[in-house]
Amino acid sequence: MKRGKKYQDAVKSFDKTALYDVDEAIDIVKKNATAKFDETIELHIKTGCDGRHAEQQIRGAVVLPHGTGRSVKVLVFAKGTKLDEAQAAGADHVGGEELIPKIQNEGWLDFDVVVATPDMMGVVGRLGRVLGPKGLMPNPKAGTVTMDVTKAVNDIKAGKIEYRLDKTNIIHVPVGKASFTKEQLSDNFQTLMGAVNKAKPSALKGQYIRSAVLTSTMGPGVKLNVTRITN
Repeated sequence: MKRGKKYQDAVKSFDKTALYDVDEAIDIVKKNATAKFDETIELHIKTGCDGRHAEQQIRGAVVLPHGTGRSVKVLVFAKGTKLDEAQAAGADHVGGEELIPKIQNEGWLDFDVVVATPDMMGVVGRLGRVLGPKGLMPNPKAGTVTMDVTKAVNDIKAGKIEYRLDKTNIIHVPVGKASFTKEQLSDNFQTLMGAVNKAKPSALKGQYIRSAVLTSTMGPGVKLNVTRITN
C-alpha cells in the first residue's frame, strides 16, 4: 500500500525499531497526527492469550478519566420505569420490542452502544445476527446488561470504553484524541492499562502482553516498551 508524503516524513521522524516509554510515544504520535481532522489516538495490544479457550477470553470495560473525545449515541432496551430512567440519564434512544423490526428489517443502526436490562435480553437476543458481528450486543462483563441503566448511560457518556480480544488475540482501544494534552492521554493510557493488566486470565501460561503499539488514525505506529506497562 502506497503511503503519502506526510506519512513517509512521519516514519522518518523516529526510530521504527525502537521501544519507547509511554510519554515519549505520546509525544511522537501527537506530533505526527497532522490530518485535517482531530485524529483518534489508538492503542493496539498483542496478547499471548488464545481466545478460542473461554478461560483465556478477555472482555471488560473501563471509564477513561478524560473520555474519548467523541460523543457516543446510546440505545437502551428496557420497560416500565427503567425507560424513564434511561431517558432522564441522557440515553439517545429508548424502547423495547417495537425497535426489533426497525433494526432487523430497516437496517436502523443510529447508535454506538446498546444497553439492556436483564429482563429484555430475550428480546435483544433476536438481534444477535445484526448486533453481534458489529460488537454491539449488550454484555454483563461490559456493564451493558444491567438494571442500573442510569449508571450505565452516565458511564458511557463520560467516556466508558470496552476492551476485548479480536480473532487474532489483539485488543484495539481508543486512548483519546490528538487534541488532548499529553497529560490527558497519559492518564487515559494508565487507567486503560490498569484495567487490561487486571484482566489477565489466571489460566494463561507464558507472556501476557507480547507487544503494544500507539498510533493515530493516519499516522505510523510507535512501539512501546511492554516491560514498563505491565504489572
